[in-house]
Amino acid sequence: MINIRAASTLRLFVPVRGRPAPEVKWGKAEGEIKETAQIDNTGSYASLVIENVDRFDSGKYTLTAENVSGVKSVFISVRVLDSPSPPTNFLIKEITKNSVTLTWEPPLLDGGSKIKHYIVEKRESTRKVYSTITTCNKMSCKVEPLPEGGIFFFRVLAENEYGVGLPAKTTEPIKISEKPQPPGKVSVVDVTRSTVTLSWEKPEHDGGSRISHYEVELAPKESDTWSVCASVKGLETVVSNLLKGEEYQFRVVAVNDKGKSDPRQLAQSVVAKDLVVEPSVRPKVSSYSVQVGYDLKIEVPIAGHPKPTITWTKDGAALKQTTRVNVTESAHHTILTIKDATREDGGMYSINVSSDLGSKDATIEVITLDKPGPPIGPVKFEDISAESITLNWETPSYTGGCPVSNYVVEKRDTTTTNWVVVSATVARTTLKVANLKTGAEYQFRVYAENRYGKSYAIDSEPVVAQYPFQEPDYMITFCLEASVNGKPIPTAQWFKGDVEVENSARAEIKNTDFKALLVVKDAIRVDGGQYSLVLTNVAGTKTIPFSVKVLDRPGPSEGPLTVSNVTEEKCSLSWLPPRHDGGATISHYVIQKRETSRLAWTVVSSDCGATMFKVTKLLKGNEYIFRVMAVNKYGVGEPLESAPVIMRNPFVPPGSPQELEITNITRDSMTVCWNRPETTGGSDIVGYIIEKRDRAGVRWTKCNKRRVTDLRFRVTGLTEDHEYEFRVSAENAAGMGQPTGSTLKFEIPLTGRPLPKVILSKDNVLLKSTMRFNSEVTPDSIKITLRESVAGDSGRYDITASNSSGTTKTFVNIVVLDRPSAPLGPVELFDITEDSVSLKWLPPTYDGGSPITNYIIQKRETTTANWMDISSAVARCTMKIMKLTTGLEYQFRIRAENRYGISEHIDSPTVTVNLPYSK
Repeated sequence: MINIRAASTLRLFVPVRGRPAPEVKWGKAEGEIKETAQIDNTGSYASLVIENVDRFDSGKYTLTAENVSGVKSVFISVRVLDSPSPPTNFLIKEITKNSVTLTWEPPLLDGGSKIKHYIVEKRESTRKVYSTITTCNKMSCKVEPLPEGGIFFFRVLAENEYGVGLPAKTTEPIKISEKPQPPGKVSVVDVTRSTVTLSWEKPEHDGGSRISHYEVELAPKESDTWSVCASVKGLETVVSNLLKGEEYQFRVVAVNDKGKSDPRQLAQSVVAKDLVVEPSVRPKVSSYSVQVGYDLKIEVPIAGHPKPTITWTKDGAALKQTTRVNVTESAHHTILTIKDATREDGGMYSINVSSDLGSKDATIEVITLDKPGPPIGPVKFEDISAESITLNWETPSYTGGCPVSNYVVEKRDTTTTNWVVVSATVARTTLKVANLKTGAEYQFRVYAENRYGKSYAIDSEPVVAQYPFQEPDYMITFCLEASVNGKPIPTAQWFKGDVEVENSARAEIKNTDFKALLVVKDAIRVDGGQYSLVLTNVAGTKTIPFSVKVLDRPGPSEGPLTVSNVTEEKCSLSWLPPRHDGGATISHYVIQKRETSRLAWTVVSSDCGATMFKVTKLLKGNEYIFRVMAVNKYGVGEPLESAPVIMRNPFVPPGSPQELEITNITRDSMTVCWNRPETTGGSDIVGYIIEKRDRAGVRWTKCNKRRVTDLRFRVTGLTEDHEYEFRVSAENAAGMGQPTGSTLKFEIPLTGRPLPKVILSKDNVLLKSTMRFNSEVTPDSIKITLRESVAGDSGRYDITASNSSGTTKTFVNIVVLDRPSAPLGPVELFDITEDSVSLKWLPPTYDGGSPITNYIIQKRETTTANWMDISSAVARCTMKIMKLTTGLEYQFRIRAENRYGISEHIDSPTVTVNLPYSK
C-alpha cells in the first residue's frame, strides 16, 4: 500500500525482465488512469507518473507483462490522503411548513482518513452563497426552523483530517410547505330552483405553498356519498343542475402542490327553490369621518332576492371608481372603500338598491378631517403708521371638517429671507402688528390652524411702515429793488451772471422811471447767485450788484455712485459731495437700497457722515440699486442712484483636496493626509474640514473642532476593529468646496481550482485598473476598490470568472449616493391667465440613489437677471404660479433636491402673462 498526500506527484517504477522483451501495459482495477498520466515502458522497466494527485487517483493499479512464454501481473495499491468525495444517496426525507429532513450515506472515497463529521449548508434560491446550518455525526439532519414558503437549495459535505470534501447537493430548489388547512366559513350566497351559489373564506394557513384551486363537493341530505361538483380558483362558485325541491349538503376542499386539505362543510343543508325578498338598504350610521391620508371603509347592509342592482352616487353625480376609491359587494353588504383619503372625498354619498320588486335609497355623509385651507386673501392693510400696521383677512373656505382654532401671523423685513412669528394665537381675522421699524418694508404671512395642523400660508404684498401723508410744502418769493435817478431817465436791465433776465412765469420785471424791481417767484436752489442791475443813458452806465443765497435742501451728490468690493452679501459705496449745498453745511447722508424686482426703497443708513459706506447683510444673488441723498438743516436733497449690481462673489469655492491617504493606524486613531486642491477658486484657502462616517452608515460627522491649515490631521477616539471612511473639504472666502470622493470597497466570494481568471466590465466596456478603480483576485474572493466615486460610477458591473473547468457570470449594481441630476425638460407651460401660469416637468433621470424629496421653483422678470424664490417644498412635477403681473414676461427655474443636496437647474421658455385673447 502506497500512501501519498493530495497535490503530490505519484511515481511508480517497476523493473521488467523477459526474453523476448515482454509487452507491458498499465491499468486500474476500478476506473481509468488519468489522461494526464505519464507512462514510460521499455524492455527493462515500466514507470507511471501522475502529477497533482487527488482523491480520485486512489485505487489498485495493475502492471501486466506478456510475451510468448506467458503473462505476469503485479498489483500496487495507492491511497491518496485527501478530503473526502461527496456523500452518496443524498435525499429529502420529509418536508413540513417549517422544516426539512435530509438523509445521506458515506462518501465512496474517505480520503484515506476517518470521516470526522458532516457539514450541512443551505442557500436561498435568490442568493449565490451557501451558509452553514450545523455539523453532525449522523447521516441525517432535520433543518429547522425555516421560513414558510421559502425556497432553498441544500448540500452536505464530509470532513476528515485533511479537510472538507466535495458537496452532495439538491439539484432542484426545495419549497418549504405542506398541504393547506381547511377553508374558512362556507356560506350560501344565493339559491334558485336549480342552483346554489356558495362562498367561502381562505384557509387560515396555505401550508406554505400557494392554493392552486378549491374543490366543491355535494351529497344528498343524510348521505355519505360525496362527489366533486366544481373546481375553481376563486372563493365563490355556482353549483348548477340541481333538482328542484331536493335538499343537499356541501363542503369545500383547498388544494396546493402538496395535497388536499381536510374539508370544510356548510353548517346546514340547502333546499333548491326560488326565494323572493323585497330590496332594502339600512346604513348603520348617517355620517362617517376620516382623516386625510387614512383609509375609510363603509359597509352598508343590503337585502333582496333576486339580488338587487346597487348604484352609488356622490353629490348627485355617479361615483367614479378608481384604484383608490372603489365599491365592492358581498352577499349581504355593499362596501365603499377609500384609500389615502383626500379633501375632495368629503361629501354626500347616496346608495340606491333596486330590483323588479321595488327600489330603496339611503344617504351617508363623509366628512374629511384635515388641516384647513389657507385664509382667503388678499391680506388688507388698515391704519398704516410709522410703527404699526393692522392686517385683515377672511376665514378659509375649507375648515378641515372642524373649527379653525387660531391663526398664525409672521412677518419679515424684505431685506432678509427670515420669517419671524408675530403671534401664533390670533383668534380673529384681524391683528394689529406693532413695534415696526419706521421706513422699513415688510411682508406678512397668515396661516389658519385647527386640531389637525396648520394650513398653507397666504402672503401679503410688501408694505412700508410710514405715515400715509407727506410733510407740508411751501414756496418762497424774493424781490430785488432799487431807486433809479438820472437825466435823461436811464434804461434798466437785470442780469444773472452774464445772462440777461427776461420776463417768465417765475421771473417778473417791474421797472418804472424811478424804480427797478425784479420779482422771482417759487424760488429754488438754482435761483441763488450773483445778480446785477445795469442802468444806461447818454451820460453813461451804472451797475449795481446783488448777491442772492437761496436757503434750500442740497442738490444731488456728484456722481457717479460707485459700487465696489462686491461679494455675496456686502459691497462698498463711494461718491462726491453735492455741487449745491443749499446754502448750509452738509450734515450727513442718507443711503437707501432696493431690489430691482421691487419699487419700495429701504433705509441702509440715515446718518452717514462720510462720502463712502460699506453695505452688509445683502441677499446672495439678488440685484440691487443704491441711492444717496445729502442732508442739510433745510432738508434731504435729491438722490444720486447707482447702476444695478448683482450680489455675488468674484471667486468660487475651492476644488477637492487630492490624494487622500490614511497612515499611522492604531487601535483608536488614524492620521488623514492629503494634497492641496488643484484650484483655490480665486481666493486663498483658509482651512480644511475633515469628516468621518461608519462604513455601514450614511451620516458624516466633523472630526476637527478648530480650523486645520496643515495637510494632515490625526483623528482620535475611534473604536477598535471598526471600519471608517474619511473625506476632506477645503474652505476659502466663498465657502466650503466639494469633499474628496468617497471610496467604495466590496468583496465577492470566489471558488474554483485552478484559480479562475476574472474579467470585469461596465456597459460592455472592459475595466482596467486605474488610480481610481482596482480589482484583486485571491483564492477565495474578488476584492474591488472604487476611489473618489462619482455619479457616473453608478450602474451594473458584470463579472466573468473562468478556468479550465468552465465559466460563470454574475453582476453587482452600484448606486453612488449624490445629489440628483437636473429635472428633465423641456418645461411645459399651460393654463396661462392674466395673473398665473402652470408648469410641468419630468423627474431627474438620476435620483442620486435617494428619493427626490422636493423641487425648488424660482422666477424672474426677463427685464432683470435677479431670480426670486417661489417655493422650496413642491412635492410633484407640476405647479401653478399665482400673483403674477399682467403683461410682464417671466421665466421660471426648477431644481430637484434629495437628502444629499440640490441639483443643477433647468429653465423654462419665457412667457408673457396675458389672457389668451389679449392683444
